[in-house]
Amino acid sequence: MKDYRDRIIIDPKVLLGKPVVKNTRIPVYMILGLIAQEYSIKDIQVDYPDLSEKDIIGAIQFASDLTRFEEKIHV
Repeated sequence: MKDYRDRIIIDPKVLLGKPVVKNTRIPVYMILGLIAQEYSIKDIQVDYPDLSEKDIIGAIQFASDLTRFEEKIHV
């Protein structure tokens, strides 16, 4: 996928500004939670037929970019 930005939006009027799949109220965190529970892309699409494979991959890419930073923690 070229860029998740055409799939994932943040709008304060939708779910209080949580990242969601464009034109839905399906939050990125929900998709990631399903993947963490070992749902496949096809499994997710059975439960949420409005989501395309690119939407789901876009959610994963969004989360990847969001967590890509360097922080040094001193213990």
